[in-house]
Order: sequence, then C-alpha cells, then structure tokens
Amino acid sequence: MSTRNHHVCCVVPPYLLNAIADSSHNEDHIRECARNALTVHKDYIGKREKRFAALCAPRGSKAAAGLSRQHSIVPDHMLKHIAESEDVDDDTRACARRDLEHIKKVHTKYQESQGLRAESSDQKALTAAQQPSRDTEKTYRAVYNANHDSNEAHLPGKVVRVEGQKASNDESANEAYDNAGLVLSFYKDIFNWKSIDNHNQQVISSVHFGINYENAFWDPEVAQMVYGDGHTFLTNFTGAVDVIGHELTHAVTEHTSPLDYTGQSGALNEHVSDVFGIMIKQRVEDETADKADWLIGEYCLMPGVKGVALRSMKEPGTAYDDPRFGKDPQPGNFKDYKVTVDDNGGVHLYSGIPNKAFYLASVAFGGYSWEKAGKIWWETMNSGQIPARCTFVQFADVTVDKAEELFGDDAAAIVRKAWKDVGVVRKSHA
Repeated sequence: MSTRNHHVCCVVPPYLLNAIADSSHNEDHIRECARNALTVHKDYIGKREKRFAALCAPRGSKAAAGLSRQHSIVPDHMLKHIAESEDVDDDTRACARRDLEHIKKVHTKYQESQGLRAESSDQKALTAAQQPSRDTEKTYRAVYNANHDSNEAHLPGKVVRVEGQKASNDESANEAYDNAGLVLSFYKDIFNWKSIDNHNQQVISSVHFGINYENAFWDPEVAQMVYGDGHTFLTNFTGAVDVIGHELTHAVTEHTSPLDYTGQSGALNEHVSDVFGIMIKQRVEDETADKADWLIGEYCLMPGVKGVALRSMKEPGTAYDDPRFGKDPQPGNFKDYKVTVDDNGGVHLYSGIPNKAFYLASVAFGGYSWEKAGKIWWETMNSGQIPARCTFVQFADVTVDKAEELFGDDAAAIVRKAWKDVGVVRKSHA
C-alpha cells in the first residue's frame, strides 16, 4: 500500500486496515503496509472534511471562496487524442474537435484574466480552473496507466483508452472504462442525471497505481478514479461495478446535498454511496430487491479469505470473519451507535445502520430497488432539505416525506417502518 495516497476516499475502510495492522496472524510487512495506509487515511480524512465543509459553506464566505468547484476541465491532450484517433467514430471525433477549440478559448481568457502563463501541451491539465461549458453534449471517459507509480503528482499516467476507442490489450483498463460507462448509464437512464455533475463532466481513471496496492479511490482534487491491482487479500477493483459506483457517487453527492464528512452526516455520506453502488450492481445483474445479495465489494476478496464482501447492507456485521481481518464490526441498529473519534466519527462503521433501512424499504416495496426506494433516496438528496450536519433522524424524516409525495401514504409508512426497524426514531417527550 502506498504511503503517498493523499486527499482520497478509499474503498477499504479504516477499521479493516486497523484489524489487519493489529492481527498477529499477518506477516510483519503486511501489518506495516496497513499502518502506513492508516497514516495516510488520517491525513486524507481531515482534508475531505474541509472539502465538504467548504461545499456547505454560504456562498461568498471564506470557506467557500477557498474551494474550486470547477477543477475538472476535459484535458486538451485527451481531446486531441480523441479528435485524431482512427478508432473513434465520426461523431465522437467531431465533438472532440469542437470542445478542443472551446477549451483553448477558455484557457486563453482565464490566463489573461489571472495573468497566468499558459501551460505547455504536455503538462497535466486535470487541475485546470474552469470547465469548457456548463453543459457539453458528451461525457468523455479516458483510462490511463499509472505504471505502478505511487506518486499522485504523476497521475493520470499514460493514456490507454479514450471515449469511443476500441478495447485495448489491458483488461483492467477495459474494465475501468466499461464499468464507468455502466455507472454513467444508470444515472442517466434512471435519474436523467448527466455524468457526475449533471453537466457531462468527464470521467478519468488511472489503473495499475502503486505496487500491489490493495485499494481504489476517488481523488476529488484532480477529479479522477485511481485503482490499485490488489495483492494478498483484496483485488479486482476495476471489475467491481458496485465499488466504482460507490466512489463516483461521492462526487455526485458533492453536486446534490454535500454532507459533512464527520459523525452521522459522514456516515450518511458513505451510506448514499453504498445505496447507489448497490443499485448499479443490481441493475447490471438484473436482480430484484428480494433476490439480490446486498453485498458491497463482493468481488474484491481474494480466494481463501473467510468472508463474502467488504460490507453487507442486508446484515451489517456479517460480511467477513477472518483472523487476519477480524470480524466485520458494522452494527445494523442505532441502539449500538456510540460516539467515537475513530474513523472521523465512525463514518464507515455506522453507515451500516441507514444501509439496512434502505434494504428493508427496498424489499418491502418489491421489484427493483431503484423503482421506489432508490427514487425516494434520490429525491431526498436533491430536495435541498438535507443539512450539512444531517442526523440519521433528519435524513429519515425527509425520506418519509419524499415517499409520501412520490407514492402516497402507504409508501411513507413503509419507509418509516424501515427506519424504525433499525432504531432510528424520534424520542418521545411525554
């Protein structure tokens, strides 16, 4: 695991890394890798918390002023590659040429207004300050090879496959490309949401990050996915569409109802990513709510690990029980919630509580999870009624209100019962 992985949201939760680091069943080098990853995670958590706090700050405040929300322009070198590629269809080439001309004009105007020197064409443009337009016609995907480099400053790496191009010889790159497409299709087809920002923001991915790196993450500072190849315990991150859906949904959350990444609001942030990640997986596998396994990261565990996934939304706390990992610690009921300073207030640990509520509601509704429960959760996140420091009870109340608005009193009763069954209820003041 890399010790340089900063500013990221990782697939593997810190409590699992803690268990690996503390277990005497693991070799010393494995425990040391886990400790290094925990050190990095602590650094990242503070920065992610600041990011979501800035997203939630009033417009014009100092916190909001320090946040660049338009950091993810389509790189000009990527558009140039698409525009000139013989493997791409005519429509894609034409769109790329159009956007390339536009991006050059945007860069020029921005540099003139700020007195900045223009970057050379071979410099990385992923952190440019403006997008070419608020609504482009096409979402561009591109996959790069990090070539086992663990320095994030060198991302994205060497281009492997871009939008409209045929499959490469790199299977991981093809999986990252195809599964990102499945995530984008889900949001577009089910919720009419274009890419991760609703304005066709490009989706960049880098594969083969680090040496035997057992994780994958969304890096918000450069707006891209990063995948390790895995090693002893965990692997196949590019092949797990629920994991990719989870990580990309963190970006969607930034553009709907940003939730402070701490305590209950942070656990809800993680919960929302699990909800949409699992729906995407179920859509790909054509599973109704009652037939699905509700496992997150099911395909990431190596053979021989005593477990079935990273998390279970159906039965939190049962995903794994291995002496090298410890036992899955997620509770599934609010009666087991305890205030903690670990994991930024238990953001990964306590996401299991609302996760089970979503599972219960989905099964009670019947059919596909995104038809009713998913729509209710989506409308909740787009309601403007979710505060930055949202509690479980506050979130539950909005989902009940949205259920009533969308599907009537019976639906509201189903959602309320789901939350009640996981212990999320208002205290009575008799």
